[in-house]
Amino acid sequence: MSLMIKICGMRESENMLEVANLKPDLMGFIFYPDSPRYAAKIINPEIFTNFYHEIKKVGVFVNTGFDEINETIHKYSLDLVQLHGDESPETCHQLSEAGILVIKSFNIKDNIGFKLCAKYIPYTKYFLFDASTSKYGGSGYKFDWKILDKYELGHPFFLSGGIGPKDVYNILEITNPAFYGIDLNSKFEVIAGLKDVKKLKKFVYDIRNKNRSL
Repeated sequence: MSLMIKICGMRESENMLEVANLKPDLMGFIFYPDSPRYAAKIINPEIFTNFYHEIKKVGVFVNTGFDEINETIHKYSLDLVQLHGDESPETCHQLSEAGILVIKSFNIKDNIGFKLCAKYIPYTKYFLFDASTSKYGGSGYKFDWKILDKYELGHPFFLSGGIGPKDVYNILEITNPAFYGIDLNSKFEVIAGLKDVKKLKKFVYDIRNKNRSL
């Protein structure tokens, strides 16, 4: 199976539609007020009627209460939520019990961090691994991807953090069988929240068409 491609941090209407035409597998919208890509007061939910139905819409939240998450899901017809804060397994359980598909993000320094993930497996659809940062939300930086060789939980994960246009071959060299997808954001931006569609188009094509063995 080819890698899933998630493009995150979208909020400008015309730009969103241009990126949607690239047919990424998922698109992410940030509902964390402290993010420069905060989308809640920008996006008109009606714009999603122009999206390909196959594109999954992901809402990104940081330490947000269940009721607010649930309300946002229904307002924007989200397909999944991505939790990027200090959310507990119990929080993920509550969302899962309500039929909400969860991506739980973890900041990774070394392979020891993977042990913290195990308790979340029953209540999440995917993990997302990002570089460790003192701030909430994405780091915009890479961690040592060789650490992924030591991930043995088998739960599918997205790779995030500082992925840029020149990373195609390094990504395709990752052999962990649980490697499910990549999360693209700041390295493909003109300014925060506005994506460079030309760069994304080439990258998406290369990821989908290069041989993994290269």
